[in-house]
Amino acid sequence: MRHIRAFGRFWWDFVVGDDPRAAAGAVLAIGVTALLVKTGVDAWWLMPAAIAAVLSLSLRRAADRG
Repeated sequence: MRHIRAFGRFWWDFVVGDDPRAAAGAVLAIGVTALLVKTGVDAWWLMPAAIAAVLSLSLRRAADRG
């Protein structure tokens, strides 16, 4: 059980890291992109734009804290 818990902690730290909002934004962007593609929209452009927006918001929050 200890190894499973350590494995879960590793993945939580790897995916979420220091900013849970950034991780949630990335997951949301993946979900919206998947929904658009499923409906037939060519949504290749959404992921780079969404990740750029998520990163800029994350950097702004970090700069305001510092």
